[in-house]
Amino acid sequence: MPLPSLDAVQIQFADDMQEFTKFPTKTGRRSLSRSISQSSTDSYSSAASYTDSSDDEVSPREKQQTNSKGSSNFCVKNIKQAEFGRREIEIAEQDMSALISLRKRAQGEKPLAGAKIVGCTHITAQTAVLIETLCALGAQCRWSACNIYSTQNEVAAALAEAGVAVFAWKGESEDDFWWCIDRCVNVDGWQANMILDDGGDLTHWVYKKYPSVFKKIRGIVEESVTGVHRLYQLSKAGKLCVPAMNVNDSVTKQKFDNLYCCRESILDGLKRTTDVMFGGKQVVVCGYGEVGKGCCAALKALGAIVYVTEIDPICALQACMDGFRVVKLSEVIRQVDVVITCTGNKNVVTREHLDRMKNSCIVCNMGHSNTEIDVTSLRTPELTWERVRSQVDHVIWPDGKRVVLLAEGRLLNLSCSTVPTFVLSITATTQALALIELYNAPEGRYKQDVYLLPKKMDEYVASLHLPSFDAHLTELTDDQAKYLGLNKNGPFKPNYYRY
Repeated sequence: MPLPSLDAVQIQFADDMQEFTKFPTKTGRRSLSRSISQSSTDSYSSAASYTDSSDDEVSPREKQQTNSKGSSNFCVKNIKQAEFGRREIEIAEQDMSALISLRKRAQGEKPLAGAKIVGCTHITAQTAVLIETLCALGAQCRWSACNIYSTQNEVAAALAEAGVAVFAWKGESEDDFWWCIDRCVNVDGWQANMILDDGGDLTHWVYKKYPSVFKKIRGIVEESVTGVHRLYQLSKAGKLCVPAMNVNDSVTKQKFDNLYCCRESILDGLKRTTDVMFGGKQVVVCGYGEVGKGCCAALKALGAIVYVTEIDPICALQACMDGFRVVKLSEVIRQVDVVITCTGNKNVVTREHLDRMKNSCIVCNMGHSNTEIDVTSLRTPELTWERVRSQVDHVIWPDGKRVVLLAEGRLLNLSCSTVPTFVLSITATTQALALIELYNAPEGRYKQDVYLLPKKMDEYVASLHLPSFDAHLTELTDDQAKYLGLNKNGPFKPNYYRY
């Protein structure tokens, strides 16, 4: 049973309505937060994984571990959790039928035979299904985590037990993060020829530290807006010497993972960490792209009063037409109960905004990078940090005001909860096909630039998932196809079409 929030405990001991708005005393605050912190670290309700990153003070880097085959070519929290992690992966496979179907269809052909893929993504049960699919299609894989809080330790252990060279655990330090990436890339007798990235950190590391390896990469597949932005910067500067596939802007990623996944997981992450009730709460969502649209729709459905901030007049007009008031953050920062960032930008929420927030305001990020909230500005002597739950910090001002910061400004849903398996199957299938396409493309098809997934491939990914809904597509007649100027088998929309 989830513990009550700190505000709920304060209300329980209030003598009258006036005390609802008072800040807790310093003595009361310390004893209260200590008891909540102790209990919450023993609870699974607020963790993205069933294993807590604080269960063992010894760093995995200092442990000597081997799997059942005697291999030590990995670094995870605890290899003994592999059996539990295998069950998690098997559960995920049940809702990723399209990816499993692709695995079965292409397993005999081995389209990735000879591919040496180095990956940096979230390491969850869903991505494990992708990794094992790539291995089944002939690839050799080495993997690290793109987020220090999103790794499911038991899943990483299961991958290591299966022979995947995985270097990741929940709660890595910044130094651990880069060490894990380097262990994947810097290997005697093994050189990567493909990159699967989420955020661009792996690509950046190989480009900066191992330029000779980077030049021999046959293709890069990137799935996040942050990583894609970095690829376009390299391309514009003439420094991108390999072809790259922008999966983030493919229809099957943008319109499904970004929208539907976030529509469900935003509530999951906030509920697990804060137990907040949304009815009547004032929430500001920064950014009205597909992630922002999903967040706003979910919050509105639960009765929240939702504001939107935007820089793009088209997205702003969409928000207005969907019934949301478009404002500047500074106009509502004093009154809102929750602030959610999902822009892909940096310093969206600054120290000035944080100083003006009301007591107990919840602040979190749904964008890939941890740059949207200026968390660094909060690490100053006059502010006190108290960890009250896993991934939940109270940042306390000198006057007693506290701001509830989730996952230290990192990606909320994968740091604090889980994400819907089915929608990740769509993204994972898209990533697998993009890797197959780049690896097998004849010389000259792709130059040293950033490409979108071919429309036909997007449609194929979608078609693989329709049987899950017992959906039946209508087929064009020859006359109809001729009238529209289309091939009966697709693609059905031009590249410029916006779904």
